[in-house]
Amino acid sequence: MSSLEKQDAVTTPTVRYRMPSVHPEGRKFVVVAGAITALLWWVLDWDVLGWLFAGVTVWTAAFFRDPVRTTPGGEGLIVAPADGMVTMIATVPPPKELIGDGEDEMSAEPVIRVSIFMSVFDVHINRSPIAGTIAKVVYIAGKFLNADLDKASEDNERQHILVIREDGTKVAFTQIAGLVARRIVPWVKAGDKVLAGQRVGLIRFGSRVDVYLPLGTSSQLLLGQRTIAGETIVARIGVSELIEGVAQ
Repeated sequence: MSSLEKQDAVTTPTVRYRMPSVHPEGRKFVVVAGAITALLWWVLDWDVLGWLFAGVTVWTAAFFRDPVRTTPGGEGLIVAPADGMVTMIATVPPPKELIGDGEDEMSAEPVIRVSIFMSVFDVHINRSPIAGTIAKVVYIAGKFLNADLDKASEDNERQHILVIREDGTKVAFTQIAGLVARRIVPWVKAGDKVLAGQRVGLIRFGSRVDVYLPLGTSSQLLLGQRTIAGETIVARIGVSELIEGVAQ
């Protein structure tokens, strides 16, 4: 090995795996599930149900896991707001609740919407796709249809969040409740400043997140692709080049 190779081997940083912590929002659910498990095992001596609820406890802790994410830096990057699978990419009008003529609203011109479906096994903490200021947070009560359906974006319980960059570029995303999800928990409000990849809320317990790209911007994701919130690049602002891929 040359001296240069030795130097590279010594100075190249390494990262070790870190067990994800349980977010405070979910700890009470883990405690309740654990308490029921203890009751079944040691008080009632019901081993079968005890093992069942032990599994529920482990799953609950996993559902509310909050892993550290490394957000890529770069001009014009839009990162995924959610973990999950890209199930729809469509050209649609922005959410009607965000449309208007004001500086903190979107125009009615159609944009590309990328839909990310989160199963009950995905991380459910959502993150901001860009750095900027939260211009609007709009909650709409609704139904609990299958979040994988296209009409879920208009019929289901949902929450729209509009983020505006310093240069005025607007990116909206929508948290949509699904069949199992029954509550959308926000951690931001209008006027807050956020970083790209910053945690902004979560959805319980299986749902979908739509991200609306700015005009002239196309998706850099493919249908069926898996995304990681705060890490996967969804698009580059102003880039309309389409990409192709193969499922294998």
